[in-house]
Amino acid sequence: MTETLRRVAIDPISRVEGHGKVTLLLDEAGIVQQARLHIVEFRGFEKFIQGRPYWEAPVMVQRLCGICPVSHHLAAAKAMDQIVGAKLTPTAEKLRRLMHYGQILQSHALHFFHLSAPDLLFGFGSDVARRNIVGVAAAYPEVARQGVLLRKFGQEVIRVTAGKRVHGTSAVPGGVNKNLSLAERDVLLKDIYQIVAWSRDAVHLARRLFEQDLEMHTAFGSFDAHTLNLVRADGAMDLYHGGLRARTMDGKTLFDHLDYDRYWEEIFEEVKSWSYMKFPYFRELGPETGWYRVGPLTRVTQCDFIPTPLADMERREFLAFDGGRAANATLAFHWARMIEMLHAAEAIKDLLHDDDLQGTELMAKGERQERGVGVIEAPRGTLIHHYKVDENDLITRCNLIVSTTHNNQSMNEAIRQVARQHLDGQELTEGLLNHIEVAVRAFDPCLSCATHALGQMPLQVELVDAAGTVLDERLRS
Repeated sequence: MTETLRRVAIDPISRVEGHGKVTLLLDEAGIVQQARLHIVEFRGFEKFIQGRPYWEAPVMVQRLCGICPVSHHLAAAKAMDQIVGAKLTPTAEKLRRLMHYGQILQSHALHFFHLSAPDLLFGFGSDVARRNIVGVAAAYPEVARQGVLLRKFGQEVIRVTAGKRVHGTSAVPGGVNKNLSLAERDVLLKDIYQIVAWSRDAVHLARRLFEQDLEMHTAFGSFDAHTLNLVRADGAMDLYHGGLRARTMDGKTLFDHLDYDRYWEEIFEEVKSWSYMKFPYFRELGPETGWYRVGPLTRVTQCDFIPTPLADMERREFLAFDGGRAANATLAFHWARMIEMLHAAEAIKDLLHDDDLQGTELMAKGERQERGVGVIEAPRGTLIHHYKVDENDLITRCNLIVSTTHNNQSMNEAIRQVARQHLDGQELTEGLLNHIEVAVRAFDPCLSCATHALGQMPLQVELVDAAGTVLDERLRS
């Protein structure tokens, strides 16, 4: 009976994008009986984009988030390429890829150095006044400096390809609306080799932090999970395009190189009453056991190789580390994330030497279609955009399955494991409760992007006078 249990809430979760909370139910002995991650905001993009012209989608949907707008911009643009029947020119695809690698670089740098490094460098239960980016800058100034400059470079790549650092407009149905000038290329070339070196340093820092308490980092919030990610035709990691690969926790392949145009035949979504975020699962396995994990840890462990040499070497060392123990550890997300950041830096370097970036064939078109699906590997994992468009060019249906939504059940499982490992029977302190937040942060969730469940939304409205007195209140539970 939940009525007899003590409720503890972590509200809001700090150092993540968006708003969420965790609730714990404890019995009289302090044993955690239930732990849940709740998404407490609702945004409704899937509904209010209906009725808009399809060419507005790549610009509109990126307003979901100020942290990963490029991911939504490109996923929507890829879907609209199908609507207009376009096969992209080499210049258009390479410019989009360059933009995407800039997004991966800046987002991974932001998460590791600004949001997670305070926990990893100072300890999960360290002084809360110190456990922030200001504390990192004071104690580890060079680490903080490199983190800031890595993110700044990624944002500059976005600016010169998308037009703006946030909410750019360059990806349009069928291509892009600008190329990269020689002057813009030369500005990026000036710093890219330093960026690659710093990215490799970040991989080594993430590894050292994982090694410093190996037993704890290996076990912390860890669990077995099925996986989903895009791979290239030859099995390589591809963050922009590819086919869907799904494997079970025991290594069985459910499907491989699946054309994402038919994703809904394999992936279903479930709605639960206590969260605005849906719960996806593999149709073949069902809602109870078919949930899965996406993101850097999945991509690094489930691809056959990474197509840039330094990142692939780091991947091989990651997989071989301590007999493979890091490959399924929740806290190894950070290490894998830095390997991907190194891959993004190497990919940017290679693209900057490609003359196609200065090409003038920017647009393509073909036979008009009524449905488009765009899938991309966003920083946080696989991102699906699905649209239907009528004969008047208006969007009639939109479905988004964002990376954090794919990870919904995995995040809940991680916090349950941490609650059992570290909180059972303990006096709950801020430091212990931060262990729960650390488990959530490992996934780098973007909670704003993930709020798409529909239904009878709980609502509380208060009328408050100038003195702060509540004059009236209406509730809908």
